[in-house]
Amino acid sequence: MNEQVGLRGRAWFKALTGSDTPNDGDPNSVLATTAPVWNESALFLCVVPDKDSRFPCVRDGQVGLEEAFALAAHIRAVIAEDRDKPREAKRPIIAIVDVKSQAYGRREETAGIFFAAAASADAYASARMAGHPVISLIAGQAFSGGFLTHGYQANRILAFDDAGIVIHAMHKEAAARITRRPVAELEKLGHEIAPMSYDVRDYAKLGLLFKLLHAADPQHPASNEVAEVRNAITEAIADARKGKLDLSNRWESDAAKTTRKGTLAVRAALEAQWINE
Repeated sequence: MNEQVGLRGRAWFKALTGSDTPNDGDPNSVLATTAPVWNESALFLCVVPDKDSRFPCVRDGQVGLEEAFALAAHIRAVIAEDRDKPREAKRPIIAIVDVKSQAYGRREETAGIFFAAAASADAYASARMAGHPVISLIAGQAFSGGFLTHGYQANRILAFDDAGIVIHAMHKEAAARITRRPVAELEKLGHEIAPMSYDVRDYAKLGLLFKLLHAADPQHPASNEVAEVRNAITEAIADARKGKLDLSNRWESDAAKTTRKGTLAVRAALEAQWINE
């Protein structure tokens, strides 16, 4: 296990909310609380490792059954409480992301991890479509189904410009086994093909990030860095509120138009077929 998985997430959850203990009834791996952002309250969510979890495959910071359902429950509660409020008054939801992956275990597969993950992703998407600004702060790793379950449905995504930030579909070692290429060769290809890169600066070129943030040591945030991140979250909330409810900003950005021409061409072709039909 990478020692950083979950540690940065917990550190930033505490720095931004003043709390790092789970609520009664939640698994110890889920942190959820309401805290101020500028002049309003926001729901903060984070998944952290729990060495004593009864599900072994989530002990290192993965998102499993209990984590996904707990996230969905907190988000659904906010949606229900704010149902009659205008868009500008709906509570922001802040996902602090530092997750290793989805929990791929026999128990999880038998009990329907796909359903739990879908429940959480759907809750995030439903909140966004209902008008809640959903903001993700990637403080560490954001891998695979873990990120899909917790954070990827956000209107706006923030991340630190730091070598410890990794946003990808799979770990390098897993990608090497599947592609039958050495890790060094994959890293070389990553320098040439942005979607294959494990560098967050290359990820930013895809047009998916709202902003890259700076912190000298993201695992130990300084007070001035916390203030800067809080300002960035406030800016992201304001931008989300005046933008579309869907995720079209990700492929309509200038960066996407430069680096994702193939994606845009496929989307245009599919839309043309569907419209003609």
